[in-house]
Amino acid sequence: MKIDAYSHILPQPYFERMRQIADPSAFKRWLELPALHDVDERLRIMDEFGDGYQQVLTLSSPPIELLAGPAESPALARLANESMRELCDKYPDRFPAFVASLPMNAPDAVPGEMAFAIDELGARGVQVFTNVNGRPLDDPEFRPVFDTMAARDLPVWMHPARTAGFADYATEDTSQYEIWWAFGWPYETSAAMARLVFSGLFERHPDLKVITHHMGAMIPYLEGRIGLGWSDQLGSRTSGEEHERLRSAPRRLLDHFHRFYADTSLSGSAIGTRCGLDFFGADHVLFGTDCPFDPEGGPLYVRETIRVLDALDITDTARDQIYHRNIQRLMRLPGGDGG
Repeated sequence: MKIDAYSHILPQPYFERMRQIADPSAFKRWLELPALHDVDERLRIMDEFGDGYQQVLTLSSPPIELLAGPAESPALARLANESMRELCDKYPDRFPAFVASLPMNAPDAVPGEMAFAIDELGARGVQVFTNVNGRPLDDPEFRPVFDTMAARDLPVWMHPARTAGFADYATEDTSQYEIWWAFGWPYETSAAMARLVFSGLFERHPDLKVITHHMGAMIPYLEGRIGLGWSDQLGSRTSGEEHERLRSAPRRLLDHFHRFYADTSLSGSAIGTRCGLDFFGADHVLFGTDCPFDPEGGPLYVRETIRVLDALDITDTARDQIYHRNIQRLMRLPGGDGG
């Protein structure tokens, strides 16, 4: 069995509504991928990998808060979640569970949508993006999302959000050459992880499960910089009360980053997969592919990720953990250690 913990979809009803309200020129990539919104094409691609290949459904970017203002985003999130439930009900052997979407730019509506999606629709987690229209996730207004998911013992999926409007240099207005995506998204994820750590999230909720996209982005590769370079010299370059709080904490800064979970969505990178696995450990790594955002429109990243994982010099038990047991355990699905 292989359960893809981070595949993306735009369910047809949601996709049609998105086309009505979004600027087509701004979302060209999303509109040109049939497997993103055509379920028959999605199922055809999945058939290539046998009956044991399943996908946990997460809503594709762009974030809901980029598509609609606070007055309209709650209805858009509800449409996404109800459409996800319909797909899981219709194809339970392919889509065993879905992750709820939230109207993060309408914080007053978030608790109700979380409760409805989880209690009424059966969502097994929620997805947030690394910033909410430029606001960091450690903003106190978003704290109830993490508090609620910790109390419910269900995971939070975290997806990078950054556009060409995030310039790489102060003298420019936009990021060029798609640097905002290739390097900006890993930075976004890493920065969001750091802000959550510094906010005391894992001190309040030591068992909270946060699943980071793209194998924790820059964090595994920068282990030394975070450890000896940052954690052990925290505050030597700047001053601030937040530095002193973590300096006196019982855990080192680096230890908090080990608490995150990470998926294998690395565009088929064997080097990156080994690095991330060494950092997070087999019990914190999940099989994820980023389907269908590859040059073939769906199957290539699945195929390459499987190739990389099957070639790893790890035990069969560890490979089973990565392929399906970890996500089954986190989402409390049948087949997990607690399922």
